[in-house]
Amino acid sequence: MDWMQGLQNAVDFIEDHIGEEIDYAEVAAQAYSSNFHFQRVFHIICGYSLGEYIRNRRLSLAGTELSAGGSKVIDVALRYGYNNPESFSRAFTRFHGITPQQAKTGNVNLKSFSRVSVKLILEGGTAMDYRIEKREAFRVIAKKERYGGGEEEITQKTIQATWAECIENGTIDTICRYLRPENIFGDAIVGISMGEMSSKDFDYAIGAAYTEGEVEEGLTVEEIPAATWVIFPCTGAMPDAFTELWKKIYTEFFPASKYQPAGGVCIEVYPSAEVDDPDYHCEIWITVEEK
Repeated sequence: MDWMQGLQNAVDFIEDHIGEEIDYAEVAAQAYSSNFHFQRVFHIICGYSLGEYIRNRRLSLAGTELSAGGSKVIDVALRYGYNNPESFSRAFTRFHGITPQQAKTGNVNLKSFSRVSVKLILEGGTAMDYRIEKREAFRVIAKKERYGGGEEEITQKTIQATWAECIENGTIDTICRYLRPENIFGDAIVGISMGEMSSKDFDYAIGAAYTEGEVEEGLTVEEIPAATWVIFPCTGAMPDAFTELWKKIYTEFFPASKYQPAGGVCIEVYPSAEVDDPDYHCEIWITVEEK
């Protein structure tokens, strides 16, 4: 399925179930995407997280309903996912700047948060460097973490916390002992998201290419299946350069390409820790298939 159409399907699913408990993994499945990958790309493209979109839409609709009169605050709170009127009132006031009771009086200013409508806008042509590689299965040695359920919002802070912990406790230094210039990623450390569309959970691993040697305690050897990869070079200080490239991949490359994401695996390749360097060079690898 085309990514842009998949994104619209996901938004339509949210709107159709806006008053119900929404499983984030089920939303991602509408776009034939893994939970982690969908939430990450949604945030990059839209500028706000999936959870923020759902909360803002609910509060916007709640404001409209209350200002129309006839609805009790507690009924509206329950309808839009709040278990008690106090938590609803706090969220409503932060969003609209007035209380739910004030909204019921009418003739007040409310904030509107419109639903997302996905449109492909063709602008001036831009060049994007990439290469396509078909790779047999290969192995990585990694510190893998599992993040849970479909109701859980996944943010980039989750991944950043994992990296910070691995740096602090020496895991990165341990992984660096496995680096070999002749391996698929050479002397680079990689971050791998391995969420599958069929799973509500997702795995994220920090590691390096692996060929042989004793596996240190706390690390595992993971096999990355054979796949076709589209590989994008990225130059610039992190994280801004990465964020801009991810946005271009999904708003420019995939809509115009014969390829679409497949397999739920993406790899970020970091050749050094100098991420603040304005000329820092790294890569994004994404498994793809032809549309």
